[in-house]
Amino acid sequence: MIPDDVIDEVRTRADIVDIIGEMVSLKKAGREYKANCPFHEERTPSFYVAPDKGFYKCFGCGKSGDVFSFVMERLGMDFIEAVRYVGGRAGVEIREVRRTTEEEDPNRPFYELTAFAQSWFREQLLDETEGAKARAYLQGRGISMEVAERFGVGWAPDEWRRFRETAVKHGFDEDRMLELGLLKQSERSREPYDGFRGRITFPIMDLGGKVVAFGGRILEGEGPKYLNSPETPIYHKGQTLYGLSWAKNAIRREESALVVEGYMDVVSLAAEGFEHAVAPLGTALTPEQARLLSRYCNRVFLLFDSDAAGLKATFRAGDVLLEEGMHPAVVTFPAGEDPDTLVRKQGPAALSALIDDAVDVLERKIQILEQRHFFESIERRRSAVDRLLPTLRAARDPALHDIYVSRVAEVTGVRRETLEGEITRARRGEPARQPVGRPAPPRRSARSGIHKMGAERQLLKVMVRGVEWVERAAELVSPEDFEDPYHRAIFVALLEDPELRVPPSSMDPVAAQRFDEFLADPEDLKHGLEIFTNSVNRLRVLALRRRVQEVQRNIEAAADEGEKLGLVTAKARLAAELRELDPTYWAPRRGVPVDQNPNESDR
Repeated sequence: MIPDDVIDEVRTRADIVDIIGEMVSLKKAGREYKANCPFHEERTPSFYVAPDKGFYKCFGCGKSGDVFSFVMERLGMDFIEAVRYVGGRAGVEIREVRRTTEEEDPNRPFYELTAFAQSWFREQLLDETEGAKARAYLQGRGISMEVAERFGVGWAPDEWRRFRETAVKHGFDEDRMLELGLLKQSERSREPYDGFRGRITFPIMDLGGKVVAFGGRILEGEGPKYLNSPETPIYHKGQTLYGLSWAKNAIRREESALVVEGYMDVVSLAAEGFEHAVAPLGTALTPEQARLLSRYCNRVFLLFDSDAAGLKATFRAGDVLLEEGMHPAVVTFPAGEDPDTLVRKQGPAALSALIDDAVDVLERKIQILEQRHFFESIERRRSAVDRLLPTLRAARDPALHDIYVSRVAEVTGVRRETLEGEITRARRGEPARQPVGRPAPPRRSARSGIHKMGAERQLLKVMVRGVEWVERAAELVSPEDFEDPYHRAIFVALLEDPELRVPPSSMDPVAAQRFDEFLADPEDLKHGLEIFTNSVNRLRVLALRRRVQEVQRNIEAAADEGEKLGLVTAKARLAAELRELDPTYWAPRRGVPVDQNPNESDR
């Protein structure tokens, strides 16, 4: 550790303007210096350095601190590294002292055990006989022994207790091995067994290069394809990115990062020269991981699979990155391909071309909505807005936010002011406003049939049965198709999190109670597809009928003939769309509304 007096000396002697000026183009502004902020994009300077006070502050994004925090944020260093870096430029000799026994790191036994495990797994991989199959597999995936050594890749033999026996002989504690996931306990046996047996092992390291956990890929036989260490005192998977300890310098150099799905993608890409790749650890990208990545770059390329699940992960990750002020772009792969298979089949040039063609995350959403014809009808366009709003809401960079709102207004025809209002309400946790002209949901008496299984309830009941139903519904139904406000709230919550199984704390108590009822309902939906299809069609029919009624009322109230003509045209389009879904529908004569009171049980 570095003594406090040395740290204070470095801070005092460091020229904060000189050090920050090496990385930012500063201009004199009175007693201070200003520049465009290096942590977010902006048009006018809001980043100021005050040399007499020894600190910096950006009035745009809010980042501030002293010379150490700037170096840590900008160069991705930890505090000790930052002190050494600044001390070297200030001409201060950095002396360190050892911790006293009382100050010994309490996690040291865990680090010693993980270091031993990595060394042992490496020995097994390099053993001429023991590691032959694992080496052949790695070479078949284009991973040389040099690359495997760089990433510490190893092999856990397919034997029940060899690692355990070896570790115990070296004096390591079984309970700690169990806690780290290196051993597992079975109900069928009193003796723990090797946790990663029969797997190629990937050590997971912290930024300082210490092994904190492992991932394991099965080579053959039964079991999950990948196995990961549990959460431990030294490993929190939501706060760690696989490969970052190796990739951070390359990320700085490239001024961008490639985010891929797993260990093998990171190692395979490094083998082909893409050294700035990292991966989340078995979970969706977290805000902590995005914040960690933002120390090294502002630009991120998302290289997930291009199937439905991969797109969902892509857009979730994109929104998380936007919330941290970063700029994510989506790399789209041909059907059936991923980063690993593509570079092995077609070489690094093919992947470079796809990265060059990457599309901003919002633009990629718009492309997909266009492909699915979301901008070809009023109802579908409203649904498209709902799908784009989360990304608008996530964009924290002011310039990027402005560009996003303008783009969505352009493709949807919704005014900027309306979109900004929706974003503000969503950030405050307020419900969306009722569309102009639509009456508030009617009050329902105690005998109104609240327990009847209408279209809205039937659809939600199917949706809580599985993520795939939420995905299908998201393509066909808009929140505005729900007349019951509580059902609408449940539908929106499921769109936000298709795997939701507990009502959000912000959900209205009535909606939360109904959500719990849907989850607990024991009815077996044997004909799920039929129920889903019928519910969706009925919902859309009812929504279109309500829309026709609304337009008809506006026609009757319109004083201007031009406005009235536009409303009549809009009503004709809605009526045509309604006839496609419901052939029995007939357009009403002028002044005769359709279905003044739709059957309440359809809710």
